[in-house]
Amino acid sequence: MNNILKTSTVLLTLSLALSTGAAYAAPTTTSAKNEATQTSASVNQKTFAIEINGSTIKETGFQSTSGKEPMVPLRSITEALGFELTWNAQNKSVELINGAVFTTVKAGEDRYSINKMNTTLGTAPQLVDSTLYVPASFLSEVIHQNMTVKGDSIVINTNAAEQHMTKTGVITAVYDGGKYQSVQIQGVGTDGIVLNVGEDTAIEMADGTKIALKDLHIGMTVKAEHSMVMTMSLPPQTPTYKITVLDKQKQDDLLGTAGTIEEVQKDDKGNISITVKGSGLSELSQKEVVLRISEDTVLINKDGEAVKSSELVKGTKVIGFYSPVLTRSLPPIGIAVKVVVDSAQQ
Repeated sequence: MNNILKTSTVLLTLSLALSTGAAYAAPTTTSAKNEATQTSASVNQKTFAIEINGSTIKETGFQSTSGKEPMVPLRSITEALGFELTWNAQNKSVELINGAVFTTVKAGEDRYSINKMNTTLGTAPQLVDSTLYVPASFLSEVIHQNMTVKGDSIVINTNAAEQHMTKTGVITAVYDGGKYQSVQIQGVGTDGIVLNVGEDTAIEMADGTKIALKDLHIGMTVKAEHSMVMTMSLPPQTPTYKITVLDKQKQDDLLGTAGTIEEVQKDDKGNISITVKGSGLSELSQKEVVLRISEDTVLINKDGEAVKSSELVKGTKVIGFYSPVLTRSLPPIGIAVKVVVDSAQQ
C-alpha cells in the first residue's frame, strides 16, 4: 500500500509541474545534492526580460549578486524556439532536440551534452520554484542561438543565427546514432569540424541528386553550408543546412589512415609511394599502409584545394584514402584514391 501511495505522489507531482509550465519538477524524495540545486526566488537579484524575435515572453531571467551570468528558464525559451523536450525520470535530466541540435541538461551539474560531447559553462542549471533555469550562455554555446544581453534584457534573434557559412573538406567520420547524426570533415579526433545533421539537412550529389546520410562515406569531398554559430568544443560542432558531395564518382568502400608519412619512395619511372603510419578511420582500415600515388590519385589540402606531389615529404601529416584491395605484405600496399595533405605541418 505504501508503494502505491508513493508512486501516486510522484506522478501527481510531475503532472502539476508540467501543467504549470515548469521545465521539470524535482522528485518528491529530494537527495542532498538536489536540495542544493532546488532554491527559491530571492529579492536580492536582478531580473531580466527575455525577448525572442522581437516579442517578450512572460517568464523572466535573473542574476543573483554572486552569479557569473543571468539564468534563464529552459522550457519556456526552448519551446518557443521549436525544441522538443523529453523528461528522463531515471537520471532526472531533460533532453532537447530541434533538427540537428541535440542536448541534455541536468540540474546541479555543470556538464552540458552537445550531440553526445560534453562541455562546461562555469554555471550549473538550477531548480527555482520547480522551474529549471540554465545560464544565458547555454543559448549561444549549446543550442546555437544568436543571444545578447542588453542592459536588463536578454535578446534572442533566430534570424541572425540562420546565416550560413560554407566549408569544404573530406569526410573522416560519419555517425548515425538515431537522434544524433553527424559528419566530421577537415580532420580527425579533435581536429576539423563536426557537421550536425538533422531532418531538415539537405544532402545531395553535385548534380542535384538527393541522397541520404547512409550514402556518405569517409573519403568523400563535400561542401557544407552550416550555421555561423559553433560550439567551443574540440572539434567544434555546428548545425548543418546542406551537404553537397563534390566527387564526380561516388566510391563507398574506401578505407582511410590518418597519420604521418614515414617514408617516401620513388622508382626509376618517377612513381611515388608513401608509407603512412597512424590510426585507421574504420574497422578495416590499416594503422600502417604503403600507398602508391597514381595519375588518378587526388592530392588536396584540408580545404579541398589541389596540392602538388612535391608536398608528400617525410614527416608530413596526411590522411590517405584507398581501396580495400591490398597486398598481404606487412605493411600492406594499396593504391591511393585520395590523400589529404596538412601543409601547415611542413
